[in-house]
Amino acid sequence: MLILLPPSEGKTAPRRGKSLDLVSLSSPALTGTRATLLEALTTLCREDPDKAAGVLGLGPAQRDLVERNAGLPTAPTARADAIYTGVLYDALGPATLSPAARRRATSRLAVTSSLFGIVRPGDRIPAYRLSGDAVLPGVGSVAGVWREVLGDAVTDAMRSGLLVDLRSSTYAAFWRPAADVGRRVATVRVLHESGGRRTVVSHFNKATKGRIVRALLEDGADPRTPKALAETLTRLGWTVEVGHPTARGTQLDVVVTDV
Repeated sequence: MLILLPPSEGKTAPRRGKSLDLVSLSSPALTGTRATLLEALTTLCREDPDKAAGVLGLGPAQRDLVERNAGLPTAPTARADAIYTGVLYDALGPATLSPAARRRATSRLAVTSSLFGIVRPGDRIPAYRLSGDAVLPGVGSVAGVWREVLGDAVTDAMRSGLLVDLRSSTYAAFWRPAADVGRRVATVRVLHESGGRRTVVSHFNKATKGRIVRALLEDGADPRTPKALAETLTRLGWTVEVGHPTARGTQLDVVVTDV
């Protein structure tokens, strides 16, 4: 089983650590694309900070992030599971997983990244700022760049198992499964039910996904199909509704009634 997570906009910048080594990252087939995006991002931030702030969607109080991006090649790195922060990652709590769950996380988790494509928890990366809907001068749409190359890396990481896709719509645009892979893909949507109405609430959605991932890692189950995943989540205490399979996967709705 491979659990594909979205990144977080907020990141913890390490104070010390070795500098970025693209060759050392998992999914080495992505090294060339990573290098291209890194060069485009750092050059933009170094040579035209004002334009960079616009491209990155940064306000006046966030200009330090432009400077941080400009120095990415020599910036200190840390494990990816210590870099990404925010609601989902707080609920997942990588640092507080049991030893067995942390070992499972190493092989079962991957984070979609605008700069690196996908990274594993143990990959050492710097804190960067680059949204999935950004358009970089000389390169174009970040999503479009990854759409050309990311599919093989994800399917290689899946091997013969199930993909649990927890990405947001922005990062889902980086790669969509082909029909021959779709039967092994389960996309998870979290719905909050209140007063007979069901809605998607961003903060609540992220926190629940983090708790789901934590529970799966601690439990140790390795479901091989979307149906088996639904059964596992039901056993772990969630209410799950299984949608009809499509060429690109099966949607599981996790319905929760408390915030």
